[in-house]
Amino acid sequence: MPLTRTEPDARDMAGAAMRTFFRIADAWRLTVEDQLTLLGGPARSTLFAWRRGVDRLPRDVMERLSYILGIYKALQILLPDPVRADAWIRRPNGAVPFGGRSALDRMLKGNVSDLYEVRRYLDAERGGWP
Repeated sequence: MPLTRTEPDARDMAGAAMRTFFRIADAWRLTVEDQLTLLGGPARSTLFAWRRGVDRLPRDVMERLSYILGIYKALQILLPDPVRADAWIRRPNGAVPFGGRSALDRMLKGNVSDLYEVRRYLDAERGGWP
């Protein structure tokens, strides 16, 4: 009998994504308000419920998490020193998407498009996107 590979279900993905997000939030020293903004503005009680565990997440939150996890991964590739990689998001940056402000400032505008732009910039820097 051949072994079958089962795809992770939404519950597995949501839980793993949120656990990873909270580890990234700790590494980036994000405040609760920062976390709420990056996740699209859920209620504080919702954020704390997600910290205890989650079965499902709204599609827009999963999209935001995808960008945040991609940003984190790209930084780890570009800056293999974890301290430097985690500090990068707070440093002023003269590149076009940031205009002298930090990547975190851009991400905290609250729009999913801002997360996309930071991710796109980092992927281009590492040669992943044109």
